Amino acid sequence: MITQETNAMPEAQDAHLARKTSHTSGSDSIEKVDPTIGAEVQVKDPEKGTTRDSLPEVEDEEDVSTLTKLFRRFRPLVLIALAALILAWWVSSTVLKATRHRWVVQTVWAWFFLVVIAFRFIPNSVVTRPVEAVWVPCVQTPFFKLPRYVRLAMGWLALLGIIFGSAFGFPLTGNTSYGDRAISVLGLFVFQFCFWLTSKHRKHIPWPTVIVGLFIQQAIAMFVLKSDAGFSIFKWIAYLASDFLAQALAGAEFFFDADTVGKHWFFVNTLSSIIFFIAFVQMMYYLGVMQWLIRGFAWFFFKIMNVSGAEAVVAAASPFIGQGESACLVKPYVDYMTESELHLTMTSGFSTIAGSVLSAYIGLGVPPQNLVTASVMSIPASIAISKMRIPEMDEPVTRGRVTVDRGDSDKNPPVNALHAFSKGALFGLIVAGQILTNVLTVVSLVAMINGLLTWIGKGFGIHALTLQLILRYVFYPVTFFMGVPRNEILRVAELLATKLVANEFVGYTDLQAIMHSDNPLSNRAFTIASYALCGFANLGSLGIQIGVLSALAPSRARIIARIAGSAMICGFISTLQAAGIAGMLV
Repeated sequence: MITQETNAMPEAQDAHLARKTSHTSGSDSIEKVDPTIGAEVQVKDPEKGTTRDSLPEVEDEEDVSTLTKLFRRFRPLVLIALAALILAWWVSSTVLKATRHRWVVQTVWAWFFLVVIAFRFIPNSVVTRPVEAVWVPCVQTPFFKLPRYVRLAMGWLALLGIIFGSAFGFPLTGNTSYGDRAISVLGLFVFQFCFWLTSKHRKHIPWPTVIVGLFIQQAIAMFVLKSDAGFSIFKWIAYLASDFLAQALAGAEFFFDADTVGKHWFFVNTLSSIIFFIAFVQMMYYLGVMQWLIRGFAWFFFKIMNVSGAEAVVAAASPFIGQGESACLVKPYVDYMTESELHLTMTSGFSTIAGSVLSAYIGLGVPPQNLVTASVMSIPASIAISKMRIPEMDEPVTRGRVTVDRGDSDKNPPVNALHAFSKGALFGLIVAGQILTNVLTVVSLVAMINGLLTWIGKGFGIHALTLQLILRYVFYPVTFFMGVPRNEILRVAELLATKLVANEFVGYTDLQAIMHSDNPLSNRAFTIASYALCGFANLGSLGIQIGVLSALAPSRARIIARIAGSAMICGFISTLQAAGIAGMLV
């Protein structure tokens, strides 16, 4: 793997950033290094038009509740008491016979929170300085003294090693042959060659970023699909999410009844889970949990893949909050994004799913671990693919820093966590309504088009001419390179056509119908299809992305509309690439 160099911003870039900031704010900017991530973190105050640091601002005493004042006064004691309670719970749950069998999960959770609390009192430098003292002289400095072509050669060898090792280094299982795995490997190379061939600036492709992104995608897949520990961890995360979302059914039973909930109606079960999840996420935003989580992911990808801070935030947030909302996290900077940054912003949204619809897919019979794995794999893959298609030719404003917007533009901000939860529920109702109306209208529109095509086809003696029938032959070679068994290629290709024309909901619904029919797909074909359908790349989402980004950056609307189709295709192929990698390892 190639580690990226992290250099300070040049003086010219500082001047460029200063001009951008002065243009947006009309006043001086305030920058502060966030000690938790080691990178500059800024957020913009839309009301005042200034840039300020992401730490909570000091409110007036009269605006602060008595409970908040007490917590601030006795904060150290509260944190120590909380740490003692967590430690006592961990010891008790590990000793008791009823909970002893899940000691690994309990240990991870308990000590994660204990470490977080501990670093409220301990400076990060206690850990970072010793690591830096070893890493810089022993690894970083000698590595970057090597010529660039030597470093790239080492990266390509590492990438080829993990690809061929994962494809041919494990024994065969089920109905898979080494020929099937070889086709999946060939498909991966074909996809990359097509991106290189259609690149807007082939000479400027950042190959270290591409190599690292593909390497991480392959490593995640191998860790999950070929190690018991990885599979167990991701399966546990997936079912934890499923169980959490299932708590929304208690509210559904209150309005309907247990029998109605037991019928698993989309209108009742899925939309209830979506509303509950979005409300919970908004509460976590108010408490600062989501910002902390997204900043951590963004910092990781920013460091190892050398992308701008805004790109890192959007790519890391897409699997959690969705395609439109992820761009809102960096909305003060969207209007100044380069063409390459805008393309990556849309590609990452098209290549992942949102946590709010996770329950919908699970309810349609998709294995939760496949959904979680595909989404995480798509983060580095979308970065690598997008940078091949449209490499960076300009200097991004957020180069060298991770920026997260706090969302203070709300004219009626929540006063506490419960108020944020309530506002989130209202927003969740709007999102659920959008999903309901989109699915209903798109399915009906596709049915109308298919009816018209069938009527026209009968004039040529074709009695079942549909849009899916046409596109499944178009997608036949693509599906072949994913490693789908020969006799099932057309069926999976039709699912891909349904996803692109309609949406992934309809695709997964058709997949479930196939699996419950008299002629279900093989386990290999089902696994590949479940990965390939996991993304928002469809014509409906194309309109959503253009609308959201154009609203955030009116001056960039023409560029957004021009590159949106390219981003959708890149996001679509990103999910197919993840499916092909799963085909190597299944």
